[in-house]
Amino acid sequence: MASLDDLCRASGLVWVYRDGAGRIQEAPDTSREAALAALGHGNTAAALPEDLRQSTSRAVPAGVPVDWPPGPWVLTTEQGDVIRAEGALPALPVGYHRILHDGWQMHLLAAPPRLPLPPRHWGVTLPLFALWEGAEAGMGTYPQLGMLSEGLAQQGAAFLGINPIHAGFPCDADNYSPYAPSHRRRLNILHVETGGTLPTSGPLINYRDAIPAQRAALDAAYAEFTGSAAFDAMRQAQGSALEEFATHQALSDVHGAYWRDWPAPFQDPKSAEVARFTHEYADLMRFHAWAQWHAETQVADGHARAKAAGMSFGLYLDIAVGTHPYGAETWAERTSFAQGVSLGAPPDLLGPSGQHWGLAPLRPDMLRATGYAAFAQTLRAQLRFCGLLRIDHILGLERSFWLPDGLPGLYITMPRDELLAVLRIEAARAGASVIGEDLGTIPDGLRGALEESGVMGCRVAMFERDWAGDQSFTPPADYTQAALASWGTHDLPTWQGWRKGRDIDWRAQLGEVADEAATRAARKADVAAFDKMVGGSDIAALHRHLAQTASSLVAVQGEDLVGVIEQANLPGTVFEHPNWCRRLPVPLSAFVRAAPLTQTGTIMAEAGRGP
Repeated sequence: MASLDDLCRASGLVWVYRDGAGRIQEAPDTSREAALAALGHGNTAAALPEDLRQSTSRAVPAGVPVDWPPGPWVLTTEQGDVIRAEGALPALPVGYHRILHDGWQMHLLAAPPRLPLPPRHWGVTLPLFALWEGAEAGMGTYPQLGMLSEGLAQQGAAFLGINPIHAGFPCDADNYSPYAPSHRRRLNILHVETGGTLPTSGPLINYRDAIPAQRAALDAAYAEFTGSAAFDAMRQAQGSALEEFATHQALSDVHGAYWRDWPAPFQDPKSAEVARFTHEYADLMRFHAWAQWHAETQVADGHARAKAAGMSFGLYLDIAVGTHPYGAETWAERTSFAQGVSLGAPPDLLGPSGQHWGLAPLRPDMLRATGYAAFAQTLRAQLRFCGLLRIDHILGLERSFWLPDGLPGLYITMPRDELLAVLRIEAARAGASVIGEDLGTIPDGLRGALEESGVMGCRVAMFERDWAGDQSFTPPADYTQAALASWGTHDLPTWQGWRKGRDIDWRAQLGEVADEAATRAARKADVAAFDKMVGGSDIAALHRHLAQTASSLVAVQGEDLVGVIEQANLPGTVFEHPNWCRRLPVPLSAFVRAAPLTQTGTIMAEAGRGP
């Protein structure tokens, strides 16, 4: 019998590692055993289905012959052509093909070698929920993306970036994080514009009022809906996948937000009880399909308006790293996800205490066996509506940090090269560029692999320093070309917040600052050093610095353009900080007329960053 160490190595577990603070960590045997059980070892409920045990995947270059082991094979291309031969494989077009050889089925991921880097451009990122016009009511809406894009395009911006807009949990007003979605291939209906009146709540969104009010407005709009050929065509085209999602949403309306709390028969999407439910609640399912149709139509219109206004990329969308363990995605595709473990991160600069995200991770063995279909479909769902795509926590393509329930975490190795091949296939087909959030505890070799694939990284100015030397801030010419440069992210302090040490205030309240006086003194010195390098302390000096970086793309944060102090999200907190609640301090119409935006457009144009 194989030892625990041997079994862990064979399964890709990494239980001894260095965290973001440089400390060596070792996960206990209980953590390793729980991770192995989630992969089906000694756990028949999680074992790979029999029909997938002789199935695997391999990335191959598109357009060139591929050496192959001896013996006859049968190749089925994505287009349905069947070739029987032996020896080298013919040059394959970009896409997904299957080969039967020596009793095995292998999915061939024929990918272009590299995505092209875009020319020098800039754009604006901000939270969609923070937009408002007329009254501080509800949440930002999809049509506002089009209006905002048209205003930004006039200043030369090439993209408008927002946080994830995946389907959430309309039945739970306390679960509104865009990074803990119910389903990443469906859209959040809470941003659909209905024309209904929503309650005001001031600078902070009151989701307990806003979410039920938005649902009531959707119900009222649906009651007036008399039918549409476009809706019928969308529902037919999306077929069983849409119907399964609509079934889940209808079940949530009846039994509650999370499927683990439903009566047992309804936890199985294939049960007879679920089949009867679809007949009894057919109109409720139609409502949820209709809401998705509205969401898709409005997002597509926002992207089209951005492109028509002259934005090179249009919308810049974001894919969350994982999905809620008891949402629509896991209900429909249970076997794709590891059970009893959560995604997270060891201690690092973003989360000094480490992070437990409460998200279900995709299983690497299931991904390989199914030809990465789930990953490809998730990418494809977002690339329908954008020209620039961000992959949250792209470190997870190399290795994922799994935290078994109630136990310390450990890493599991992911099939990086195959995941990157799928990413190149989908992005190339969509004509899109890709950015990976490569922040945190970065595995050796990952950034090189991303650059070889043409996947841009993130270069955050507050972290770009000579960490191995005198810790001076990185000058613009030394930034990575294959990257998006920015001041911060939604998880970091704003420009003004950093200068005032608001993130230190919050961390001190949480007891995460060991020596507050020294931390504040170090921040004061950092602010002075950065100001000296960029030649000023105002937003124009910051944006001039970003504009001059060697990075292909620059993202200007909308909050910084209007002087916001507080950050959108404080990692490692849920209700201790008002995450994902802050509106912009000005309406959309004032935002697009703000003097700092016009000034930034001029700065970017002078640095050769055209629209």
